[in-house]
Amino acid sequence: MKTEDLIPDEFFKQFKTGEELNNFLKSIQKRGIEKMLEGELDAHLDYDKHSHRKEDNSRNGYSTKTIKTSYGNDQIKVPRDRDASYNPMIIPKRKSMVEGLENVIVSLYAKGMSVSDIEEQIREVYDFDVSPATISRITDAVTADIIAWQNRPLEPVYLIVWMDGIVFKVREGSKVINKTIYIAVGLRRDGLKEVLGLWLGKNESSAFWMSVLT
Repeated sequence: MKTEDLIPDEFFKQFKTGEELNNFLKSIQKRGIEKMLEGELDAHLDYDKHSHRKEDNSRNGYSTKTIKTSYGNDQIKVPRDRDASYNPMIIPKRKSMVEGLENVIVSLYAKGMSVSDIEEQIREVYDFDVSPATISRITDAVTADIIAWQNRPLEPVYLIVWMDGIVFKVREGSKVINKTIYIAVGLRRDGLKEVLGLWLGKNESSAFWMSVLT
């Protein structure tokens, strides 16, 4: 009997179509949005967090905002400045988040994106008059978090590893294209499922999955 014959189909179905996948996608979106907002404030204040500030204005904690996504409502932390001159661009005050942001964020956290690819995607999201310096600050903030997430420690043993692809529609220039994000999910010894990683790929093949496993 093959190993896969011992694994019920329900295992594969319950993550891909169930609440767990939605919760993961919602959490990665929240993480990405908050880092983009941090980058916006860095550009607004013209100094990085924990660096010496150049002006009288400075960071002043966070407020919370509820955003509505295709995966349900979620609360995000929005950074504030002391003189209240910072107005978030991707999550404007009293408005919904910028259209097309959701799918872009998921692709940003997938391996296979270079820093220049990430910067280009962020520029596409900010489809209005934003300075190159601001885009650079936002890219720096997001890239640092992406690297941290991709290199986080994993469990030494997973009982099962499940791999599949999810198709997202992402705008590039004047076109909306399909991008496939390949996802690996591990079943831990405590019975919980964990996303091991995301990979951006053009087609699914044995060579592609071999590179992922390696």
